[in-house]
Formats: sequence, C-alpha cells, structure tokens
Amino acid sequence: NSETDFVANGDGFKALAAEIAEIVAEQNPADVDALLALKKDGKTVEEKVQELFLAVRENIKVRRFARYEGAVTSYVHAGGRIGVIVKFDTTDDIAATEGFKAYAHNVAMQIAAMNPAYLDKSNVSQETLDKEKEIQLLTLANDPKMAAKPDKVKEGIVMGKLGKYYEENCLLQQAFVKDGSVSVEQYMDSAAKALGGKVTFVDAVRFEKGEGIEKKQE
Repeated sequence: NSETDFVANGDGFKALAAEIAEIVAEQNPADVDALLALKKDGKTVEEKVQELFLAVRENIKVRRFARYEGAVTSYVHAGGRIGVIVKFDTTDDIAATEGFKAYAHNVAMQIAAMNPAYLDKSNVSQETLDKEKEIQLLTLANDPKMAAKPDKVKEGIVMGKLGKYYEENCLLQQAFVKDGSVSVEQYMDSAAKALGGKVTFVDAVRFEKGEGIEKKQE
C-alpha cells in the first residue's frame, strides 16, 4: 500500500507491486513478515521496498496479501483502486473454458462494485443479528403506527428487515448487478448448470487502495 495517489500511480510502485505479487505466488510466504524476508535477485522484499522509499520519499509498506490456488480469477477496477481475487472449486474441464472465465469475472466484478461485508448469510454472527434485531425493534417501538400491533406482527416485520439486511450485506444474497431479478447465488447456480459441470464458490478477498489507513485530520 501507498498513502498517496502520486506514488501508487508511479511506474516504480507498479513494478514493485507486480514483483512482490510474483514472489508471493512463487514462494508462498506464511505472512507479511515472512514475505519481507524473502529474496529475489539477491535482495529481500524489505530491501526492495526501502529502495523505492528512498527514491520517492513517500511512505510505502507491505500491509497484507492473499494467495489462492486452483480455479482462481482476479479483477482490477478503476485503474488499480480496487482489486478482487475469487477462488472456486470446479471440475478440471470447466475451469479452462471461456464460459467459466466470464462467469468468474462477473462474480469478481460484483464483489468489487458492491463490497459485501459477508460472503454468505451463514457468515453473519449471532451477535450482529441480535444487534440488528434490537435496532429494528427500537425503530418499531418509536413508530406510533406500530405501537398497537401484536408482538407476533412486529416479529414478522423484524424478520423481513433481517432478510433485507442479508440482501444488502451478503454477497450470495445480493441482487446480481447484471440482472437485478436474481440473487448472486441464483446467478451462480444457473451459470454452473449451463457450464455442465461442478462450480462452487469457495472464498474471495477484496482490496481497496487506502483501506485501513488512518487519514490525517487537518
């Protein structure tokens, strides 16, 4: 990560980022510290980063990375501002087809555009659900039109609101960006059936430039 657009858009930074990505792919470090200690062309990653820092005099730090093996697709949006990697489980004859590549690209693009907080509703913790229920019940309690409604009716309304929460925050329950009449899960099921083989969504990671970096307050 770089803290400024000037550095992030520079050729030196792009070359270094590509080289570090190759090192991650080839040597499979366990974490960032292990990555920084790896060597290529006689220099460690940490030394390579330090060299670029001395050249541009801007803060540059390797903060995180992800590495997947198997049926994997990547998508880069807005000139490198957002990057997505998605891993699927597929039969071997499907992964190399143009149909699968288009399907995988669409899923990665969905993640880039919609930035889901969770991959599936099953990933939402009970604590998060309880807090969301509490918010919805408090909202109903403050609505004069709802005050006289039976608790069973209120509970039904809250459960409907939770369904909306899943649709807004969970990838598989979100409306598919290219066809809002189906969810991402429904799109994936139909696409897998059309490909004629096994295709299962496994995991994904989304990176955004500047994500997690504290901004200076003037």
